Amino acid sequence: MSSSPDSADRPARAPKKRRTRSPLSILPAGLAALACAFAAPAIASAQTPAGALQVHYRQIEVDGLTIFYREAGPSNAPTILLLHGFPTSSHEFRELIPLLADRYHLIAPDYPGFGYSSTPSVTAFSYTFDHLADVMEHFTDRLHLSRYALYMQDYGGPVGLRLATRRPERVSALLIQNANAYDEGITPGLRHLVLRLQTDHSDEAAAALRALFELPATKDSYLTGEPDPSLVSPDAWLHAQWGMDRPGNKDIQFALQANYWTNPLLYDQWHAYFRRYQPPALVMWGKGDEVFAVEGATAYHADLPSAEVHILDAGHFALETQAGPIAAYIRDFMARHAD
Repeated sequence: MSSSPDSADRPARAPKKRRTRSPLSILPAGLAALACAFAAPAIASAQTPAGALQVHYRQIEVDGLTIFYREAGPSNAPTILLLHGFPTSSHEFRELIPLLADRYHLIAPDYPGFGYSSTPSVTAFSYTFDHLADVMEHFTDRLHLSRYALYMQDYGGPVGLRLATRRPERVSALLIQNANAYDEGITPGLRHLVLRLQTDHSDEAAAALRALFELPATKDSYLTGEPDPSLVSPDAWLHAQWGMDRPGNKDIQFALQANYWTNPLLYDQWHAYFRRYQPPALVMWGKGDEVFAVEGATAYHADLPSAEVHILDAGHFALETQAGPIAAYIRDFMARHAD
């Protein structure tokens, strides 16, 4: 069929563009936010300086000690100082760091007596929480860290909150993961095995505590409270046990556990810091934790009413199975509070 005389002179009509929908648009809002958080590292990596996503393993001299630390992310990005728990080290953060390194500057040190830092004997170094905080404070001075968010897990709580009360102007936010600061979080097991050492110096009390430094107890501390223990890598508890099996290290761990009673004595001081400065706080807590009760998570609301609290289906070492969700919570929170 021939075309009409004027049809040949009309310009061809451009094909109509179809609107495309993002795959995330079909997800519920909460799931979409979580998916965006997981996708962000891949998207941002194209804009991140080469090498920023790599994890560097460094050492620095502090107070005559060699302090090992992991570092990743752009040095001009908001800093997160990651403080580990017992009986692990910065190894605890091996999966979390890559999930945040595109956007944040991450520093994860090993305390004296842990991981790859110096391990002077108990006769050469005073293993107290005050002294660990001294070394970590001087560590931040040596690295010129003038502003940082504190990620605190287990021992990271008493170490980090000592730093915060000493230098409140440095702390941009608190990222609290199974790190206790309230009586509500003290379990009967913690009270019976650890806090009793304030007054009970018997051989029986010492023997009960020293059992915590052996492989069965170490393994149990990682698996208890986990709904699917098969998701926890044996690397976690074997690395922690390697540290304690070194000559003299169990004496180091005993000294610190025997000093733990000094931490509840500071709760009132820490609460006063919370009330005065109201640091932005993100609380993430494995509900299966047998060391610190889940009530310790919601207790933060007493002094930090704006704290964001997330209860995780995990145990004491929630990062072993929940690194992805924890990273997503941090990315969302820090996007609103980092400076």
